[in-house]
Amino acid sequence: MNEPLHRYTAELANQIETAWQDRWEAEGTFEAPNPAGPWAEPEKVAGREKLLVIDMFPYPSGSGLHVGHPLGYIATDVFSRFNRMLGKNVLHCMGYDAFGLPAEQYAIETGTHPRITTEANIEVYKRQLRRLGLDHDERRSIRTIDPDYYRWTQWIFTQIFNAWYDPEAVRPDGGKGRARPIDELVAELASGERELTGDFAGRSWAELSNKEQGDYLDGFRLTYADEAPVNWAPGLGTVLANEEVTNEGRSERGNFPVFKANLRQWKMRITAYADRLATDLDRVEWPENIKALQRNWIGKSHGAHVHFTGPNGEDLEVFTTRPDTLFGASFMVLAPEHPLVASLVGEGSSWPEGTREAWTAGAASPKQAVEDYQKAAGRKSDVERQMDDKTKTGVFTGAWATNPVNGAQVPVFIADYVLMGYGTGAIMAVPSGDSRDFDFARAFDIDIIDVISPAVDGTADPDWPGTVAQGEAFTGEGVMVNSANDELDLNGMGVAESKAAMIAWLESKGAGEGTVNYRMRDWLFSRQRYWGEPFPIVYDADGVPHALPDEMLPLELPEVDDYSPRTFDADDRDSKPEAPLARATDWVNVELDLGDGLKTYRRETNTMPQWAGSCWYFLRYLDPANGEALVDPEVEKYWMGKHAQPVPGAPAGTVDPGGVDLYVGGAEHAVLHLLYARFWIKVLNDLGHIQAEEPFRKYFAQGMIQAYAYTDGREVYVPAAEIEERGEGKATTYWYKGEQVTRRAGKMGKSLKNAVSPDEMYQAYGADTLRVYEMSMGPLELSRPWETRAVVGSQRFLQRLWRNVVDEETGELAVTDEPMDTETARILHRTIAAVREDYASLGFNTAIARLIELNNHLTKLDAVPREAAEKLVQMVAPVAPHIGEELWRRLGHEQSITYQAFPEADEALLVADTVTCVLQVKGKLRATLDVAADISEADLEQLALAHPKTAEFAPDGVRKVIVKAPKLVNIVPA
Repeated sequence: MNEPLHRYTAELANQIETAWQDRWEAEGTFEAPNPAGPWAEPEKVAGREKLLVIDMFPYPSGSGLHVGHPLGYIATDVFSRFNRMLGKNVLHCMGYDAFGLPAEQYAIETGTHPRITTEANIEVYKRQLRRLGLDHDERRSIRTIDPDYYRWTQWIFTQIFNAWYDPEAVRPDGGKGRARPIDELVAELASGERELTGDFAGRSWAELSNKEQGDYLDGFRLTYADEAPVNWAPGLGTVLANEEVTNEGRSERGNFPVFKANLRQWKMRITAYADRLATDLDRVEWPENIKALQRNWIGKSHGAHVHFTGPNGEDLEVFTTRPDTLFGASFMVLAPEHPLVASLVGEGSSWPEGTREAWTAGAASPKQAVEDYQKAAGRKSDVERQMDDKTKTGVFTGAWATNPVNGAQVPVFIADYVLMGYGTGAIMAVPSGDSRDFDFARAFDIDIIDVISPAVDGTADPDWPGTVAQGEAFTGEGVMVNSANDELDLNGMGVAESKAAMIAWLESKGAGEGTVNYRMRDWLFSRQRYWGEPFPIVYDADGVPHALPDEMLPLELPEVDDYSPRTFDADDRDSKPEAPLARATDWVNVELDLGDGLKTYRRETNTMPQWAGSCWYFLRYLDPANGEALVDPEVEKYWMGKHAQPVPGAPAGTVDPGGVDLYVGGAEHAVLHLLYARFWIKVLNDLGHIQAEEPFRKYFAQGMIQAYAYTDGREVYVPAAEIEERGEGKATTYWYKGEQVTRRAGKMGKSLKNAVSPDEMYQAYGADTLRVYEMSMGPLELSRPWETRAVVGSQRFLQRLWRNVVDEETGELAVTDEPMDTETARILHRTIAAVREDYASLGFNTAIARLIELNNHLTKLDAVPREAAEKLVQMVAPVAPHIGEELWRRLGHEQSITYQAFPEADEALLVADTVTCVLQVKGKLRATLDVAADISEADLEQLALAHPKTAEFAPDGVRKVIVKAPKLVNIVPA
């Protein structure tokens, strides 16, 4: 039998799709006008609501995209297209986060310049994304590696460098604390309006040398260089963030050992903004779990700083949230990297008389014990050190400290479960009230003093045997016991009362002070690599850093012959990095006039981390042709300015923060990327460069497309595409080249050999089919399994849609100009109303289910009414734009469907006979559906399968569906 000439096949779909993509590009269909600047079209802006939609931009890898990557891109595309049909001025952009380790590692291995590799990877991504039919304004595409882009990354860095945080400065909203130019601080110091503090107290600004002034300002600048304990990976030649280190203490990339080392690094003083970063989460429309992740990372807590005194007068400062338990502090623990450890141990020390054997780790002296322990701790990652289930280790320093509340002498240990990056790097250990301290005390034979008792009728329980007898710490609130001195008696008090009393006593004695602490540390902002943004910083003869003036930007990367660290031993924690840029001596050593005459300077040879370019890229999308400013103020105000109303659910009186209207990306970036971007935006806002106070007004965390992976008997992954299935249902087994293998659920990726390229899908089905399938797999926020065999269902939907409009034999229109019957009109307008709501709320899976239901109804008619066909095509167009455009043209419309008004429902036709359908999963009521009384079993099944509760309670798929239309559907999970 001959194939129909005009059947919607993959071949025809590919022809249609590429033709429309060429037309969109030629006509600039998705180019959004600006209110000002090079692309100003005021007449197209006036009177139109704007919408800014951004995706987390990708890092272009050599393997290209797999079908899991476009999930969010398709979703934002559907949303953008829908809103464009509502008449809004929509800006949807895409760029490339192109600096980073992968390209540089490849360069080290092959000698290929990282730019060559990166640009080739970008071209692959651009081709694959274009083929998907995304509605990006391509004029605005950016690449973080382009000097015209990172010129402004460097400019932002100089703004942060030349700023300080004044906690007393009043913001426009009346709150206290904001960034100010560092020149204003210098002017206040020079005039005497502000006095010098710390080591410089009592001196005048003019008395300070150039280096002293530089060092003093470094204590205020929002970005500064400092010695810091870092994750040092000699094998990579760079420091790593905590999230780049595995639980085994190795680099995520390359699997090299990672050590703790003190290196001079650039830092961002993000801690100055900790309170605003936490509080302002109430002003944005983000998922609550994402807000919780950010709040936990910031880690705001109320407590006190307490000063213990070391044997040589050292101030051993600790932060504790429970100062009321100070009477129970029977030892102290310092991080192995704590700067006072060397002072406590001293040279040639010996164990004090009476030192318990468990404290010495078998070493002949405290010095030997401490040095051995520090080396061992340096081989562990922070994650590994913080694991609750690991055996507690530590060693006595040989020193004792004085507890300020009772004068008790307590031994000072170092232990790796205390991190220098948190609090003060030292803790007072109260084993009776803390489980980790309790375990440590038991392991090291240290005294345990009960200071909290369970309460009975508000008083201490007289029958409680104590923590030692109980065998565990008491971590409840309870009431205080054994907590009194001649001036302070906490016994019988509850937590709030005893904390207040203890803080007041400590402050009266100068032994401590109440404070708010944050878990978040200053942001480490250096990489000892080549492939990154050069710092726009030079050092003078005194080592004082200076920011390059605007006219010297961009500072471009020099060419080097070798991209790898010059000398390193991957297993030597004591090896030091030499950044590749240090070898470009003609570039490093320069003569510049920074406003006070020609002088010799030395450039910074570290580069910025990959985070730098991703902190602000959405701002550059707005005005990328602007060579004079980061972004025109009028353009930024238009696209990211504050809305008239705050976000839904914000506290009363909240002012909208502005920002991107919709930002979509994976939850794996929900802490650091979002936190860092928020910090940069707040600094730029404080300094008056932008109006937005938050980068992303609304953030949506998409789920993940998962895929089965298969391992053989060696636990080695084998190609998923070559797996043979035998049997059915739960008896199914999986085979690869005659060997039975194990199926595992998880992510999709090249290393798991289960990645499916979108190119395969384009060729086999067309881009529209892939788009419909990914949007119909389930709610966007949930992860879902990929099943290539199921893609054909989406193709059949589009084929039926095509047949409803086009005669497959002749290619002529198959629609009629006869009016719709009443039933069809009601179904159509119910679908319009529901789909409008679904598209607006990102409920694309239910929208598609409703469109399938409508399409199936039209299929049963003798002829499809033109009005119904046109409105259906308009509703399908956001999710399947190519077939939408083609059918719209064939229906007689010359203009693109892109700007056609989305259909509106006739309220009079929404009133219909409906019944309530019960949706059960495994026999249990999970939801109800309002459906037409005459709904077919097939259509009801489609609606039920698309319902979020089905995905929630049948996460591994559906084995069977029992439909009793219109009142019952029972889902049997796989």
